[in-house]
Amino acid sequence: MTVLNPVTKTTEFGGPIGSLILIIFLPLVTLFLFLACNEIYLMEGFNLNLQLLKDAFNIYVYNDLNNLLFDYQSWKYYLYWFISLALLDVYIPGNEKFGIKLRDGSKLKYNINGLQLVSLLLIIICSRFYLLGFNLPELNFLYDNFLNLMFTTWEFSILLSFFVYFTSFIPLRNKNGNGNGNGNGNGNGNYERILSINGNSKNILFDWFIGRELNPRIGDWDIKLFCELRPGLLLWFLLNLSCLQRQFQKIGYITNSMILVNLLQFIYIIDGVLNEEGCLTMVDITTDGFGFMLAFGDLCWVPFCYCLQARYLTLKEINLTNFEMLIIILLMIIGFYIFKASNNEKNNFRSGKLSNLKSIKTERGTKLLIEGWWGISQHINYFGDMIIALSWCLPTKFNTILTYFYVIYFTSLLIHRQIRDDEKCFKKYGNSWIEYKKKVPYKIIPYVY
Repeated sequence: MTVLNPVTKTTEFGGPIGSLILIIFLPLVTLFLFLACNEIYLMEGFNLNLQLLKDAFNIYVYNDLNNLLFDYQSWKYYLYWFISLALLDVYIPGNEKFGIKLRDGSKLKYNINGLQLVSLLLIIICSRFYLLGFNLPELNFLYDNFLNLMFTTWEFSILLSFFVYFTSFIPLRNKNGNGNGNGNGNGNGNYERILSINGNSKNILFDWFIGRELNPRIGDWDIKLFCELRPGLLLWFLLNLSCLQRQFQKIGYITNSMILVNLLQFIYIIDGVLNEEGCLTMVDITTDGFGFMLAFGDLCWVPFCYCLQARYLTLKEINLTNFEMLIIILLMIIGFYIFKASNNEKNNFRSGKLSNLKSIKTERGTKLLIEGWWGISQHINYFGDMIIALSWCLPTKFNTILTYFYVIYFTSLLIHRQIRDDEKCFKKYGNSWIEYKKKVPYKIIPYVY
């Protein structure tokens, strides 16, 4: 008999000790990026000015810690933002789609309405700019309360992580009152939740960090997919706009570097929101649980770390030559094309539309693609992502390594994810995976790695 929720025997990220380190370290990184890039101190070159960093810490954090931890205004605005998006996510009409088959044989239903939501948001923002010019009070609030909101999203992600952890122990009630028919009912109309294969270690700290339940939901509303694509991504977009607006208020015009950063990142953000259906087959949704790692990453890390280039350009006026702009745009186009074309090819192959492409049939009866984009490297989409990341950093030129944090971090993240994927695929496909790696030897970067 197959166990619905097997106990996790091998923990990732260094287990409980590694999780504790990341729980402390990741928020400190977000704080450091702010302290190294603000009106008091702007890191230049490759050396930190520790005294100025300390001064910024004392002024922004130490002397204002109570307000940062208990900021009523920030909490009010953030809850309004989160809840409004959640309601729109549920009630804006969209296309009904189903995710992959779960271990109990069921498929979860999703309301795919990213296009409708983005259209509404853009109409509101454009109307506001038309009426008020570059003086939107909501964007001024975002820029002036950047650190307070960062602390608020960090605290919110902690609370959300506790909520989904504790609710993962509460059995779900079958609407028919008779279990789900797959052997995991308990005879009284309740049935088990499907847990993550990575987050059922029985260690409270690790499971809370990595995520115990696979798809925590309130009714049909999927908390994980929502957090992945809505509040953090769209807040990143608004934070970038707040920097653009503040630059105009300071110097009377908008530099081409600021326009470029906003435009390139906007394309990526909107593509992510519009690509909901594609996310249903991603590892984050199909395999990983939803705990502090994803909650903090989606709600705090993404918006407040990824807007670093725009914040830097608010403080340092940079104008690019036409040639520099052309090179950066070409890099973005190349990276985006590789990223989109490879992912589309994978999705089409999985849906049976590209049966003419060469593949390896696994012992499980599934197929591993070894032609087209996926014959070039095992994760060619990651290579496209790396090129995109570089294009976002280049508009800041080479004044400091700080603004290249994103491409350095993201490359490390993708390499780590590739290692995780390799281990999982070997367990899943066995000898078929070994054969696949002989056919496609390069992991991410063709002919390099």
